[in-house]
Amino acid sequence: MNRVFRLFLAAAAFAALSPAGAEPATATRLVADKSQIAFVSKQMGVPVEGTFKKFDAQVAFDPRKPEGGTVALQIDTASASLGVPMSDAELPKAPWFDTGHFPQASFQSSAIKALGEGRFEMAGKLTIKNISRQVTVPVTIAPSGGYAVATGSFTIQRLDYKVGDGEWTDTSVIGNDVQVRFKFTLAGLGPL
Repeated sequence: MNRVFRLFLAAAAFAALSPAGAEPATATRLVADKSQIAFVSKQMGVPVEGTFKKFDAQVAFDPRKPEGGTVALQIDTASASLGVPMSDAELPKAPWFDTGHFPQASFQSSAIKALGEGRFEMAGKLTIKNISRQVTVPVTIAPSGGYAVATGSFTIQRLDYKVGDGEWTDTSVIGNDVQVRFKFTLAGLGPL
């Protein structure tokens, strides 16, 4: 189950990294096959990593004027994977992501602040299983092979979103902290 938790974190991280709502200076788009959302949790003290395989983002962001930018991220919760078939079969169930009732997790940015040297701080609302919490995500953006690559990580508490509910709320078995890590490759982002 630790991998399920990690997937959740990865989705959260990705969501926190994406600004939503601003008018784009250029047509920025997510290059999904060059992007990743991962999450890491601890199961009985041992780190377990998972990923979300399907997600999309709408990015309207000018790195020179970040305060006017927005990012919206949608994550297909049924795409969560820990790489172990038995664990992957549990992730869509009600105690974890309950994908039948909550097929998507999302992030909607509310503020973006430049910190200098390609670093930004993105605040916004992360929603998982219809539960929303404010998160702040540090993001670094750098040019790479004709694209802009946004990377970062942040930590959430899975129980805040009822991920690993019921019998799985014992944090001695599966830790409450989940680190979400993301790498978003963006095409068409303005100059840094």
